[in-house]
Order: sequence, then C-alpha cells, then structure tokens
Amino acid sequence: HVQVVESGGGLVQAGGSLRLSCEASGTDLAINVMGWYRQAPGKQRELVAAIGRRGTTNYADSVKGRFTITPDSAKTAVYLQMNSLKPEDTAVYYCKVTGERYTDDSSRTFWGQGTQVTVSS
Repeated sequence: HVQVVESGGGLVQAGGSLRLSCEASGTDLAINVMGWYRQAPGKQRELVAAIGRRGTTNYADSVKGRFTITPDSAKTAVYLQMNSLKPEDTAVYYCKVTGERYTDDSSRTFWGQGTQVTVSS
C-alpha cells in the first residue's frame, strides 16, 4: 500500500533551477532506494539520480555537478535540486521507490505519475 507522488516540475529558462519532490506514503514497505528517472519524447527512460537509505548516491554523468538528490529525515521523501538547467534536461521526471515488504521481505517497486520539466533555450 504505497503511493508515490511527485511535484515541482515546470517551465524554466536555460540556466534556471527547479526543485522536485517525491513523497512516498504507505504502511507495508521498508524503502531501500528512491530515485529519479526521466523520459524525453522518443527516448528511453533513464536514471537521473538515486539514493539508498544509507545515503549513497548515484548520478547520471549528464547531471553530475548540477543536480543533487537528498532525502528527508524519515527517508520517505526525496528531493532533486536541479541547477543550471539545459534544454536537454526537458523530460517527464518520474520518482521510483524500491523496498521490501514487511510481510515477506519481497522486493517491490513503485513509480510516481511523473512531473513535466521543460527548459527553454
């Protein structure tokens, strides 16, 4: 019973910033990893940034130095601070939550509905 909700997308000019939020709510999942993916029209969905519950992060090369992923204190939400945005960052950004069910330790993945980020030149 997990719901994943993203927010914070919008339209910005190149060089601008946005902060995306992903909130996960539920009662039956021990979250291991939360991450952001993006998908541009006609392209495959790709990982942007992810963070494990111990704080280990992973970033796509294309966003290193510009994007930062951080968790909240409860590790049920993550934020993606996006700076120095480029037109090629334009995509729908999706939050992915993975974890283990409390009942049987089975792995589960949940996706948010996505939030549109558009960067104009």
